[in-house]
Amino acid sequence: MSEDIRSIELTRIAENHYRATAPSGASIEFGRGEGLMTPVELLLAAVAGCSSIDVDTVTSRHTEPTKFDVSATADKIDEDGASRVDNVHLDFDLAFPDDEEGRKADARIERLVGLSHDKYCTVSRTVEHPTKVDFSIRRD
Repeated sequence: MSEDIRSIELTRIAENHYRATAPSGASIEFGRGEGLMTPVELLLAAVAGCSSIDVDTVTSRHTEPTKFDVSATADKIDEDGASRVDNVHLDFDLAFPDDEEGRKADARIERLVGLSHDKYCTVSRTVEHPTKVDFSIRRD
């Protein structure tokens, strides 16, 4: 498999309960029901997580944050019975120590969030651009 290919394997655990497993072996369960994140919530987590990694990687070179929380929201749109989300918004709530290194990290936040959005976050850039999704079906 090419380095440029990203993949997961999905397995049904029970009705509306699934496990996605990455090639590394890391996995997450999701679906519909008590204690499970929905696929749309996972999409929001992926957008927030991708940008968070971009920001955290650079700011942590200077200092550890005292607060690093990000919320993601989106409007669910119904277009003649077909659903999608729009207006995805990330709200970064960040704080750093009140010292020289903390101020250096804090001074970079706006630029880093902008760069993540405009260039580095594969997830948000994919969501914002038309992306081909196709499928195949195998039957045993």
